[in-house]
Amino acid sequence: MNLKSNYMKLKETQLNFMDNNLENLTIEEIGDNHYFTGIETPLRPDAFDLSDAEKKEKIAFHFKEIMETLGLDLTDDSLQGTPKRVAKMYVEEIFSGLNPKNKPKIALFENKYKYDQMLVEKDILLYSNCEHHFLPIYGKAHIAYISNGKVIGLSKLNRIVNYFAKRPQVQERLSVQIGEELKSILNTEDVAVLIEAKHLCVSSRGIQDDQSSTITSYYSGQFKSDTKIQEFLNLINR
Repeated sequence: MNLKSNYMKLKETQLNFMDNNLENLTIEEIGDNHYFTGIETPLRPDAFDLSDAEKKEKIAFHFKEIMETLGLDLTDDSLQGTPKRVAKMYVEEIFSGLNPKNKPKIALFENKYKYDQMLVEKDILLYSNCEHHFLPIYGKAHIAYISNGKVIGLSKLNRIVNYFAKRPQVQERLSVQIGEELKSILNTEDVAVLIEAKHLCVSSRGIQDDQSSTITSYYSGQFKSDTKIQEFLNLINR
């Protein structure tokens, strides 16, 4: 049995289990039960069998169905192009980080300056989308690392954040993915990531609180010490 067959059999088992256990629950009871399932973004084995063009065509068809179900008149000049615009936005823009082909190419350089202190890139603008309601997450990421002999171009740090943000996300997972990627690229354990963001699933629906924000952090290597954490926080709060 190949990987896809195994996956489909497992998925069927999971769905049957969910159906048996959730059939008596209302959407209000299960809708906000959110789970952080792991470091990797959950993707099916056949996630890239369709071309981008095929995905856009399929998304446009289904989004048109959603709009019509809501009662919208798609013959209106303002609405008739919306399904295709949404499909293009999903595939080429806000969820482009799902596709490994869009992963930024990273070049490293020798640390010829012998710089052995932390390097901090702060206030990296971040736009993502909550995977529970597909509503925007926006805020800033702050990154630090201590060179292990190699350094990275500053703009590449922004690109790494952008790549992992452009997918349906959970902020905890996003923080870990960025941190783990930097450790792998730079071949160092000494990495710190801090993200502060607002979630529209909190501010525009549900509790409708537009004042709160969410902070997550990832510390590894030297950054697990209180001294380094405090130094990092002092620098990003200047």
